[in-house]
Amino acid sequence: MISKYKGKRIRPYMKDNVKLAGALIFAPVFLLLMILFWKDHLWSLYEKGIEHTFQNLTFNVPLIVTSLTVSIVVPAAILFGWRYIFRKYSKLKKIYHRQKIARMILSNKFYDSKSVKSLITDRMVQKITYFPRFYYRVKDGYIIIKVAMDMSRFQSRFMELGKEFENGFFCDLVSTDMEDGFFTYKLLYDAGKNRISIDDAVVNKGSMKLMKHIDWAFDKLPHMLISGGTGGGKTYFILTLVKSLVASGADVRILDPKNADLADLEGVLKGKVFSRKNGIMMTLRKLVEDMMSRMDEMKNHPNYRTGENYAYLGYKPVFIIFDEYVAFMDMLDFKERDKAIQDIKQIVMLGRQAGFFLVAGAQRPDAKYFADGIRDQFNFRVSLGQMSETGYGMLFGETDKAFVNKDIKGRGYAYAGTGNIMEFYSPLIPNGYDFIEEIRLAKEGTQGAQAATAASGSESAQVTTEEE
Repeated sequence: MISKYKGKRIRPYMKDNVKLAGALIFAPVFLLLMILFWKDHLWSLYEKGIEHTFQNLTFNVPLIVTSLTVSIVVPAAILFGWRYIFRKYSKLKKIYHRQKIARMILSNKFYDSKSVKSLITDRMVQKITYFPRFYYRVKDGYIIIKVAMDMSRFQSRFMELGKEFENGFFCDLVSTDMEDGFFTYKLLYDAGKNRISIDDAVVNKGSMKLMKHIDWAFDKLPHMLISGGTGGGKTYFILTLVKSLVASGADVRILDPKNADLADLEGVLKGKVFSRKNGIMMTLRKLVEDMMSRMDEMKNHPNYRTGENYAYLGYKPVFIIFDEYVAFMDMLDFKERDKAIQDIKQIVMLGRQAGFFLVAGAQRPDAKYFADGIRDQFNFRVSLGQMSETGYGMLFGETDKAFVNKDIKGRGYAYAGTGNIMEFYSPLIPNGYDFIEEIRLAKEGTQGAQAATAASGSESAQVTTEEE
């Protein structure tokens, strides 16, 4: 049986990988240029021999200076260009990555050595007797690092290197796995390449595509919490969610206490957009009542089965898009706030089975409005734009993730219920994109499809009756 390719094994000499690669470029070019400059002398050496050549040797100072200058400057220029390419192209960064892993192993002393006498200097030197088997490869945009579980004294530590790899490579740890005697780390190398367009952000079987490698599986990971400062792309991302959910036929309710961009959808989603305090409070209470009523209906449904959810029984999911959640809570007095939080708590605690999902947006998810375990029920969390360390802590909890802010609209971080926080890019929006019109078309398309389905069902029933 041929073993699977594990990648290139990391060796101790790779601690100088970049220098070695530079030397492998410099040395051949230097030698080639020197040969070209001294080809006549070398030919004479070949034809007449060493003794005759050295007897008639004269020092050609200009040739010596010119040959050395050109033979050093040209390779140096190539090296400079190579460094530029090295930084620009990810394939060449493999050399650098292997160097980092080798240096990590050596600096952490994940090896055994013994003192031996050098045959050259006759001094005692350290010889490595055990060096762990680390394998590195890049496949489909992922860095895959395999570490052999060889029962060494370092084995438990080898299974705790996720953050070192994540922060050292500026990547996102996607998964870890144990197979065939190896502990495997899988890291996404360039998240930006996995960004999709808004037309690709579609809903299918209880899941919404948000990046090529990230889906919001709301049937399994209900409720989303979105946080981000002004200009980070939060509103566009929420509108993207609305458009995709409406296109899927879901029942979407909009709560926009600041009467801002989302409130403009009133003309499209008539009777389902609320911006005034009383309307939002009444809607939350009504949603809880509807959820409880649906749960009772599901229990009494003839096709009810333990463990199955709303979709199995043919119910449509209900999404509550609640923008500026924290700002709304700040508007309320103590009694009103307590009522609203109790309604929110019931939705996030009980909504999954009945198909009621909350998407809450806030500039900063203050803990006092996500108490009593409410925050933990938001299984999908997104930050967009620049945030402070405190803001990241409020959103993601305690983590040793190294957050890096980049001036890219719609870029941030996401927790998708996998245990790892990953770099995130919201779906791309084309210039001049008209959300109001697109959501209207999505709604009309859904209504048309539903009408066609109903008509088809009616015709089938009629044909059956006539045959009888």
